[in-house]
Order: sequence, then C-alpha cells, then structure tokens
Amino acid sequence: MNASSGLGHESHEFDVCVIGGGMAGLCAAIASARGGAKTVLLHDRPVLGGNASSEVRMWICGAHGKNNKETGILEEIQLENLYRNPSLNYSVWDSVLWGAAAMQPGLTVILNASCAEATMQGDSIESVRAWQSTTQTWHAIAACLFIDCSGDSILAALTPAQFRQGREARAEFDEDIQPECADLKTMGNSLLIQLRRTDEPQPFIAPDWAYRFSSPDDLPHRMHGVQAANFWWIEIGGLGDTIKDAERISSELHRITYGVWDYIKNHAPQRQEAKNWALEWVGSLPGKRESRRYIGDHTLTQNEVRHGGRFDDIIAYGGWSMDDHHPAGLYFPGPPTIFHPAPSPYSIPYRSLYSRNIPNLMFAGRNISVTHAALSSTRVMATCAIIGQAVGTAASQCIRQRCQPRDLSSGERLRELQQTLLTDDCWLPGLCRQVNELAMSARLCGSGGVELLRNGFDRDVGEQGHCWNGQQGSPLEYHWKERVNVQGVRLVLDSNLNHEKRMPCSYPQKGDRCLMPSTLLRRFRLETRAKDGTWHPAHRETNNVKRLVEIKLAAQTDGLRLIPEQSWGESAAHIFSFEPLSKGQSKIPRPTPITFWSEVVSQIAPEDLAPPANTTSEKQGTHSA
Repeated sequence: MNASSGLGHESHEFDVCVIGGGMAGLCAAIASARGGAKTVLLHDRPVLGGNASSEVRMWICGAHGKNNKETGILEEIQLENLYRNPSLNYSVWDSVLWGAAAMQPGLTVILNASCAEATMQGDSIESVRAWQSTTQTWHAIAACLFIDCSGDSILAALTPAQFRQGREARAEFDEDIQPECADLKTMGNSLLIQLRRTDEPQPFIAPDWAYRFSSPDDLPHRMHGVQAANFWWIEIGGLGDTIKDAERISSELHRITYGVWDYIKNHAPQRQEAKNWALEWVGSLPGKRESRRYIGDHTLTQNEVRHGGRFDDIIAYGGWSMDDHHPAGLYFPGPPTIFHPAPSPYSIPYRSLYSRNIPNLMFAGRNISVTHAALSSTRVMATCAIIGQAVGTAASQCIRQRCQPRDLSSGERLRELQQTLLTDDCWLPGLCRQVNELAMSARLCGSGGVELLRNGFDRDVGEQGHCWNGQQGSPLEYHWKERVNVQGVRLVLDSNLNHEKRMPCSYPQKGDRCLMPSTLLRRFRLETRAKDGTWHPAHRETNNVKRLVEIKLAAQTDGLRLIPEQSWGESAAHIFSFEPLSKGQSKIPRPTPITFWSEVVSQIAPEDLAPPANTTSEKQGTHSA
C-alpha cells in the first residue's frame, strides 16, 4: 500500500482574484477576463450562482418598471438558460452558470475552496490562501487586484479593510427607516422550499423534530396555502450574527420549514387545496441577505436612493423597493417586511465599489458601501450582477492602465469605464453610448426610423422608443463614399426587457414551457458590397440566442448590409443597434464542441487503456457499488 501523499499545495499568480461565485462574482470574473485580465474565480461551493443556485433557489430580482430589466452578462446568461433549459430544471441552470465561467478564456475557476488567510504588503493585499476540500489542497493566490463578492466580506475579516455591520442610527445619515440607536441587527436568512402539483393525493407525515403550527394565528401575515410564492418569509437570524450563528440558524430553519409544510398539508383551513401537492425540494443551505458591508469612498444612503442617485460616477443602477425585512423574521408577529418606496431606476456610484483604506480591494454584491437602509434595495441579485460586471470591467481597465481602482473615479478614466459598460450592453441611466466614427461617417439606408440604429440608446427608456421595427427580409445598409476596413459588427437585439426570465419557485402539474422571447431576432445575414456593386455573403446566423451580438469580419468594402430573416416568434424584426466596427475582436467566446472519443480518449496513453492483467472468464456481476 502506498503512503499518503499528504496535503497539496499550489501557488498561482493572477491579475485579478474574484472571491465568491454568486451572480455578482460570476459576472465580475467574466467581465474581468473579457477585458483582458488574467482572472481567477474562487468559490467555496460546488455550484455557482450563490442565492440563485440550485442550493438556495432564490429567483433573480431587480429594478421595477417598464423596460428597466438589467442586461449585460446577466441577460446573456438568462437567455442561454431559456434556450437550453425550457423546462427550467435547476441542474441545467447550474450547468449554464458553470459553463459561462469555465469556458471563458482567461478565467480560471476554483470551486469548493474557502478563503482562509490573506497576506498584506503594506496597506495592500498581496495574496490569499484557500482550502479546497475536494482535493485536500491549499491554493495560494497572488494578484494585483482583489474583488470580494463573497457576500459576507471574507476579506474584511482577514485584512484591516473597514466595514459596517448592522443598522446605523437614524441621525447618522438622516435616514427615517433606521432605528433611533445603532445596533448589530440585520435582515435574516431564509430556507426555501419548492412544491410540485401531481394528479393524485400526496400525504405528508412531519418528523417529530419539526415545530408545530396549528392555526393561522401561528403564521400571521405569512400563510397563503400552496400559493405562498417562494416562501421567502421562512426567515430568522437577524437578531444574532448571520455569520457566526449560521449553523444554529440553519438547524432552526429546517425545524420551521418542515413544520410549515406540515401545517399546509394537515392543519391549514386551505389544506384541501394542497391535497395533490408534494414537497419537491427543501434547501440545505439558507439564503443570506445581510452581514458585513465594506466602507468605500462613498456610502450610498437611503435618501440618495430615494432621490434617484444622480451620481456623475454612475456605473450601475438599482430599482427594487427598499425591502427592509424585520430582524426577528418569523418570530415577529407583524408583517415580515416593509417595502419603502424607491424610484426605478436610481444610479449607483463607482465610489461605493472599492475600499476606502485598502487600495487594491474592490467588491460587488450585497457587501458594497451602503447603509443598511440602502442595502435593503441594492441587495437583490440582478442589481448585484450588474454591479459585478461594472467592478470586473473596472478591474481589467486598472490592469491595462497600471492604476488603482480609485484612479478610475473621475476624469477620462471614468468616462472610458462608463463607455465600455455601455458598449457591453450595461445601461447607465442618463448616459448615451458613443457611436464609433466608422458608423457615423456612412449613410444609413432602410425603411422606417433607421437613425435609431446608431443613436447610442440600446433599449427603450420608459415610454421613449429606441427600437427599429421593420419587416423581416427588409435590408438595412451602410454606404461609404470610399472603401473602408470593416473588422466587425455590433448588434443589440430586442430580448424583451419586460420578460423576467426567472427560474421557478414551484412546479405546476402542467406548466408553461419558458421559451425564447418572441421579439429576439433568431436568423439574419450580413453582406458586403464588392467593387462592382454586387453584394456578397459575409456572415450568416441561423440560431441566435443573444441580445448583444458581436461578429468578427475582415472586409474592405464601401457597403455593409444586414438582412433580418426571422425572429423567435414575432412577424416583425426588432433591432436597437446595428453598428460596423473598425476593430472586430469579440469578447464573447463561442466554444467549439469536443468529440469525446476522437479528441479526448485519443490523448490517453494506450497502456493506460489496456485490459486488466487478471482478466478471467468468470461471469461478471450485474450490479456495481
């Protein structure tokens, strides 16, 4: 028998280290890698997505209001999920999230690895050390920049980074949502359940250790039978410490959860409605709303949210109500949350996304520099995702320009960051994307209001339309006075920003299959004009599933034509932007399918595939352990 090889030790060097693979960290890591930075994503769970993953199953919420849905990498991922996962299966959803990160060039993913140590060099973070339980390996990761998307702000516990915890006193920022005196109370953790309707009765016997609820008075303001949405109100923990008390909170939530389902099935006045419903899934990991929040150069407050933000350094936006859950959660007999109004959208400043005292530390998600009151709005996952993309984009810009995050907070560097985000389909309310000179130097021809295709607004804003709507098959053409070098094309298509694209919270017996948005263009072709005036094919797309489409070309031409051929359901074609590019490098990868036997197994040494030495003619068993 061989001796144990002992614990493993690996050392890595990256430009950017992202800690935490929830929706914020996932989008931050992808954006950083697409921006050219050598990036690692360090995550302590086996699946990505955080509160949106199969382990927690909270749906992704964001800004309220018409046409206000968040786009960028988040929309790209959700469209991929609708296409690949029409039954909205959570295992497939996990694979969509994993594939988005693992197949991204320039991005290394290390799962099941918990950040346990940090080393400082002066006032900056030099490296972190993480324990990967599956491989029993310590990973030492040195990087130029660190982005903490862990939710719990793990680097605040391991470094001198300044942070807040709990609720501020009302007078500190003149916030009327806050208590008179500051405290350490937070919003709590929730353990979600999912239900499935069947065609026959489904009995349920509660375990002895489940808590008992016998009447509606035991669950005031919370219980509505099987129509109880996603059971977010099964929540406790805010009276203690949602980090240090996490295991105790989880145990209590399991006892509560099984008691709630026992009540629905066996005691509730509406129990007949639940007769054919079964308990499909119970979370093993509670979803967390609040713990530590970093302190940046600016702390976003309740009144700034209420007044719409309006920051010069806008890099993202919010629009969820200030949804302030009572810290006692289910123990509180009153309403479990208060929805304080917030405008949608309101702007979020870049200065709230990097540390005030650790120059190479950034953050995204529910740990950004906000007060408790403002957090009650900014914490929802769609908002966290676009903040993550903004931070990852900023990090890659810092690497290219050899500067620190604070250096991007004003001037030309800030404007470059904002324009990059707009180009990557991240809406910044109040700002217009700068259309490139190649597009503006041409004559644009076609039916209808073709100038909408290069006006710098890539979505409808409220009631103001910016979408070209035309007949399928109707060409859109750029004409130049002389031949030009066209290296690419950027398209922004209509993916219906009033379609929530959510994963489910329950499973009806016959549910609708969530299909691709009917407004999205599925088939189109690009043509370039030759010297003799004839048009020739340059690109053909037959199964598009993206809103932002970047296409590489290499053409010397005086004409470029787009012919929209078919949408996913609509009879018309809907296009927000059609823009020729002088640089055609797409940042969105298109992985090439791999053939297992010819391209994978063929790489294995023949001797490793030889039959076992002690092969016998005895009949083999039919079952395997």
